[in-house]
Amino acid sequence: MGSAPTPGSAERKARMEQMRRAERARERRNRILTIAASVVVVAGLVVGGVVLVDSQSGSRASAASGSKGSASGSKGPAKSSKDTGHFVTGKDGVRIWTGRLSRNHVTTSVPYPMHPPVGGDHNPVWLNCNGDVYTEPVRDENAVHSLEHGAVWVTYSGKASKADVTALAAKVRKTPYTLMSPYENQASPIMLTAWGHQLSVNSADDPGVDKFLATYVQGEQTPEPGASCTGGTMR
Repeated sequence: MGSAPTPGSAERKARMEQMRRAERARERRNRILTIAASVVVVAGLVVGGVVLVDSQSGSRASAASGSKGSASGSKGPAKSSKDTGHFVTGKDGVRIWTGRLSRNHVTTSVPYPMHPPVGGDHNPVWLNCNGDVYTEPVRDENAVHSLEHGAVWVTYSGKASKADVTALAAKVRKTPYTLMSPYENQASPIMLTAWGHQLSVNSADDPGVDKFLATYVQGEQTPEPGASCTGGTMR
């Protein structure tokens, strides 16, 4: 006879199913919003064309007036804030970033102070993280945006065994708000990363793996809980 499921296992399954339902609802809502936004854009283009014609007639006067305001109050392009702080390791082996993690949207590469990064400035487009397994390296800047949405990013180096990679991929595929990719520039064979939190393990059967997923998938550390993990970039 098989053993009865533990209360923790049943609770986790219920939580995963609830997250899947929420993700499907968000996808339907996003489709509706996309259609509505398209209508608004078209209307805006029509109105904008009329306004542009009118505004051009007074552009010289506006430019003269605006130059004074620009000298006194205008700022240049936003610069990426530098993250400050350091890691503190807890009794469970999870490293926690104690300093500031900025959250600006940038389109340039970001010099993260840790690898894989646990947060900081990131690309405006998140990486799909609905149990997505990537077989090639992904951009840090897109993956960090996924962390902001409450995802856990599982990474592995060439030191991880093929069996461990296979086992981790199976675990990720059935867990919403997770993603997985190879990452050579990391200290351990396998690492799990959430916003501001990171765990290093040597094998997929380390008990810390399941514990980290249960704690940090849409965990309390999430800056934007409930934000979508689909509709982003695929790589």
